[in-house]
Amino acid sequence: MRTHRALITGASGAIGSELAFVCADLGMNLILHGYRHHKRLIELKDELDKLNPQIEIETVICDLSSREAVKDLCENTLPYLGVIDVLINNAGIASQQLLQDLADEMWETFWQVNVSAALKLSRFVLPKMIEYNWGRIINISSVWGIKGASCEVAYSTTKAALIGFTKALAAEVAPTGVTVNCVAPGVIDTPMLAELGIETLDQLADITPCGRLGEPKDVAAAVKYFLSDAAAFVTGQILGIDGGFGL
Repeated sequence: MRTHRALITGASGAIGSELAFVCADLGMNLILHGYRHHKRLIELKDELDKLNPQIEIETVICDLSSREAVKDLCENTLPYLGVIDVLINNAGIASQQLLQDLADEMWETFWQVNVSAALKLSRFVLPKMIEYNWGRIINISSVWGIKGASCEVAYSTTKAALIGFTKALAAEVAPTGVTVNCVAPGVIDTPMLAELGIETLDQLADITPCGRLGEPKDVAAAVKYFLSDAAAFVTGQILGIDGGFGL
């Protein structure tokens, strides 16, 4: 039986790391992508090596906001790392500002990282997935891509685009054995979220119907489902992991 190989973007983050552990636990070879946190990426690789010494693990550094860097990644790096039949488009950026304060350059960065990179990486991996009649593409969107958020128009717009991309691509490749699904996390307790302060975090937990913040492992559990044989007939779906926040 062929061993699957998963490319995880944004693997150095809290959610990305949990996704890597899930894939390693499933016995998948891994390509871990990061950009600003190279040290954490190496630490993660070491942790995964100890968890499952039998799998192959590679790390790649790429600025997903750069068209040229993504092109180089697809043309000059990934082709030499083996067949990728699992792609988890997890990398994303967020910031808060009024729309009238959003600079053109920042909007372009949002689009490149949150949408364009996912599209281009999917385009790269699809030929081999189709050839082998098996593939899993999982996009990490957000509850804000479903309901929208004030002062996060760019983030909400790009995450909504990722949902549209999921549905359209799922319809396109469904006959080939490739499934495309999406996870839409709500408020997840990560170091990035912690920057909001304890008072804001408590408020967010209070307005979440389940009464708590989500954890990275909650998101990883949803991804694990989409990777499983139980989800072989599931495609084009958006799974909210938000404790009812999106209701």
